[in-house]
Amino acid sequence: MSVEISLKVSTVLTGRAGVAHSKHPFCSKEKLHLPNFKGTNNLSSLSVSPSSNRGSRIICKAREAVDGVQVVTDSNWNNLVIASENPVLVEFWAPWCGPCRMIAPVVDELAKEYTGKITCFKLNTDDCPSIATQYGIRSIPTVLFFKNGERKESIIGAVPKSTLTATIEKYLEA
Repeated sequence: MSVEISLKVSTVLTGRAGVAHSKHPFCSKEKLHLPNFKGTNNLSSLSVSPSSNRGSRIICKAREAVDGVQVVTDSNWNNLVIASENPVLVEFWAPWCGPCRMIAPVVDELAKEYTGKITCFKLNTDDCPSIATQYGIRSIPTVLFFKNGERKESIIGAVPKSTLTATIEKYLEA
């Protein structure tokens, strides 16, 4: 999932029309081009400037795309997993697998807890059987850990969060 697709920006304007002000430290003066709709003030762009605080705000939900577990496929495997600078956790799963549905929320929690330290992905073995075959995945769920593009460890089955946490910590320290 790319950040461009999942980026959602909502604005609340209480200052003068067409200008939104943000208190966010990473926000710079930018123009957002908006479509014209009937019944609006016919704004074709929106200036975003951090210099004023008239009650306007910008809410960016892009972090949700980065914090969560992302989908990896055959086509982006090398770029996302092998070339990653961070340690990587990959959950191999299938939609019909009951234990996979049990471990998915645990992996989601870990992805949020370790944001910036590890990157978490999930790979649907029904959609991408070649990657699963390449790594000898015969049972799901299976979680593989990669560091510097190398497979370091695998954990098979719906294990407790503590088991995955201990493995993550081992590769963060190494």
